[in-house]
Amino acid sequence: MQKITILELRNVFFHKLSSIYPKTEIDSFFYMLMQEYLSLKRVDVILQLQEKITVPVLFNQALEALAKEQPIQYILEKTFFYGLELEVAKNVLIPRPETEELVDWIISDNEQSNDLKVLDIGTGSGCIAISLAKNIKNSKISAIDISKDAISLATKNAINNDVEIDFIQEDILISKGFLRTWDIIVSNPPYVRELEKKEMQKNVLEYEPHLALFVKDSDPLLFYNTIANFALSHLSKKGSLYFEINQYLALETVDLLKNKGFKNIELREDIFKNKRMLKANL
Repeated sequence: MQKITILELRNVFFHKLSSIYPKTEIDSFFYMLMQEYLSLKRVDVILQLQEKITVPVLFNQALEALAKEQPIQYILEKTFFYGLELEVAKNVLIPRPETEELVDWIISDNEQSNDLKVLDIGTGSGCIAISLAKNIKNSKISAIDISKDAISLATKNAINNDVEIDFIQEDILISKGFLRTWDIIVSNPPYVRELEKKEMQKNVLEYEPHLALFVKDSDPLLFYNTIANFALSHLSKKGSLYFEINQYLALETVDLLKNKGFKNIELREDIFKNKRMLKANL
């Protein structure tokens, strides 16, 4: 197999992707792949630009996948969330920085608490549940998801991060079987309306699971309505409900909770100044 210098490889990499991604993102991708497939850190790459290497097959396959706008997290089959490494696959959403903000809010509110019972609805990769289990002392975390594959992956992530979580495969829209109550119920449910597809990037629309993303235009608050009703009978007396929400339906979501009798409703913006999360109490 022919050898080329790291600088030559970098030039090929940029040429292949320059019409698709901004330069800073291509740069980030290149260093991530060099670390993953050649065990070279950024500083090593910079110092060895004229060194000749044999390019691994997996590196070339990753480059081709990036050219098709496949998310880098699916290519590497992992991501980082709230300081934790998590495996991801095409049957779960890639965790977002905005969701880290929701997790941080919950942890900040409850860092002095002990023995809290927490339920994460629609856990996906397990990112929320695992982060809370890592950061809230002696918490007892349960997490549900409709997808068997998601539950399997989330379970693996919990084991890899040395936390115990009670994972349950369940469809919250038809769930009738829970007799327990929780001090915290949190959910980042599907909330993107079909009409918003035109605003979405190809790497999300073509690769991430639609089941975890979209709701019908005719009933965009379906999951919030269902989960709020669930919380009415499954949230402890002084418990809190936390949601990640659709920025375009923030006020409608607040009104929905008000009409059900929730109090102390707090709406927060994310780092991009979008109304992205809220908290409420009974």
